[in-house]
Amino acid sequence: MNLKDYHQKAAQRQAEHKKFLGKIKNKPPKDLDQKMQSIHDEVFDRIDCLSCANCCKTTGPLFTQKDIERLSGVFRLKPSQFIDKYLRIDEDNDYVLQSVPCPFLGADNYCSVYEHRPKACREFPHTDRKKFYQINHLTIQNTLICPATYEVVEEMIKKFK
Repeated sequence: MNLKDYHQKAAQRQAEHKKFLGKIKNKPPKDLDQKMQSIHDEVFDRIDCLSCANCCKTTGPLFTQKDIERLSGVFRLKPSQFIDKYLRIDEDNDYVLQSVPCPFLGADNYCSVYEHRPKACREFPHTDRKKFYQINHLTIQNTLICPATYEVVEEMIKKFK
């Protein structure tokens, strides 16, 4: 299935996903974290991020001060130079990329700074995080961006209904 199809299916299922995730948030199953890890692992065994990289092509991560310091070292720039070259401050007063796609994404969908990538990139799409039910708003948004997130929510619906 291509990205356009995923996006369309995710958009069509937004209301059902929101309703389902709301139920999980109101009454999380006791073993939710364990089951979520299993669902996450199963989905990521099937879906290859390198064949997609839509997150890197369409969204920009937040950059923490540690991210900025780490990456400026990789590029042998002062943090202020790294900021000037790659980042801007958004409406929430956070550092984000000046533009997308990510300037560190290669034509082959590999990240040129993968070992040093920002924390937000390391954690995306957040489907293996503890207390997953606390980030429903983010999960719903991510189903429109990330086929794996869409698949995780679909698997959750099958397993928890």
